[in-house]
Amino acid sequence: MSQLLLFLTLGLLVNPREILPILIPGLIISFLMIFVTRPLSVFLCLLPFRKMQFKDKVYVSWVGLRGAVPIIFAILTLVADIPHARLIFNIVFLSTLVSLLVQGTSLALVARWLKLAETPRRIRKMDNFDIDFSNDIKSVTSEIEMTAKMLENGNQLMDLSLPDQTLVVMIKRDENYFVPTGKTILKEKDKVLIITDNHEALIETYKNLGLENV
Repeated sequence: MSQLLLFLTLGLLVNPREILPILIPGLIISFLMIFVTRPLSVFLCLLPFRKMQFKDKVYVSWVGLRGAVPIIFAILTLVADIPHARLIFNIVFLSTLVSLLVQGTSLALVARWLKLAETPRRIRKMDNFDIDFSNDIKSVTSEIEMTAKMLENGNQLMDLSLPDQTLVVMIKRDENYFVPTGKTILKEKDKVLIITDNHEALIETYKNLGLENV
């Protein structure tokens, strides 16, 4: 966001009337940078990283320009008062703008197309526990329904394979709520309220209980 704001501020140096005459050559240069020069430079720079997959390199090459840096470099030509400095600045500005519009807005789409985007793991919604924690508490809560598979190794709470960062703080059985202990007998269909230190610990809890699809 800061770079975009800086980019827009620096754009005040641009006279729109001066962009129109260089629109065609500017677009040609822009698309050459997008599809030829940047991918070529990225692939050459990443040659030592042989284990890096092809699609990863393609994605890096598609990231595109950053608004502030190229325009600041172009401003240096204006300050130095070199020949055709204004033309250089306008072309750089147009190329950066095209890169932001074409590549910047399509990064998520390209990541999905290259199968590099991961679907975030969702936390199970709490339908049976109406509990709200203060924003100062960084713990993560979730609700789990007990199944026969979870109780295969024993039906006591202490028999569950829970990470150290996970606590069972309440159980709902039928319409009754109670706070469990390690020796509490669990039954199928019990609704269990768990609390963990963070999202990673919660995902580990899901895996330990055999809840891969959440």
